Amino acid sequence: MNGAAGASPAALLLVDFQRAFLDPLWGARNNPGAEARAADLLAHWRARGWPVIHVRHEGTAPDSLFRPGTEAVAFLPGLEPLAGEVTFTKAVNSAFIGTGLEAHLRAAGIGDLVLCGLTTPHCVSTSARMAANLGFGVTLAHDACAAFAATANMGWAAGLPGPDAEAAHLYAVSHLHGEFVTARASHEIIGAGPAHVA
Repeated sequence: MNGAAGASPAALLLVDFQRAFLDPLWGARNNPGAEARAADLLAHWRARGWPVIHVRHEGTAPDSLFRPGTEAVAFLPGLEPLAGEVTFTKAVNSAFIGTGLEAHLRAAGIGDLVLCGLTTPHCVSTSARMAANLGFGVTLAHDACAAFAATANMGWAAGLPGPDAEAAHLYAVSHLHGEFVTARASHEIIGAGPAHVA
């Protein structure tokens, strides 16, 4: 975080903590405690009145698990927005495409983000990369994110096993850390405070 005088504290950006990810079609997942760690961060931010931003996905394909108007697009229990908390809806992987997220951050004077969500290699990674490319400082709460096994995406490499859920998560965090984000555990972020999250 830049820690500039008068600057807004880092915003907590929660990406796609939605019921659609409870569907068994996703297969094996790592880090079952991700939602609890995200809830810890959320409680910490709320107690201090720091900015909280929720992002949810609504699919455009007829067979999407994230069909608008269904229970699947609802936020997971304990991670629902409160009245007054900003929410953006996206239709692609990046939280910045087709939403007012960047404009909102600029208008609020927010230069730094603490990011968590589902899933690590997809919407979390894409949003983190774009945030960094747009000039925002990004701290990734790696233990408040999770991934699914990538076996279903390995059709291009017949006969080769895809990474399991834990490997998919670790690879994604490793690719982000040091170039696009600073990866930290949620308890470290909470202990550091808003001026020292990066």
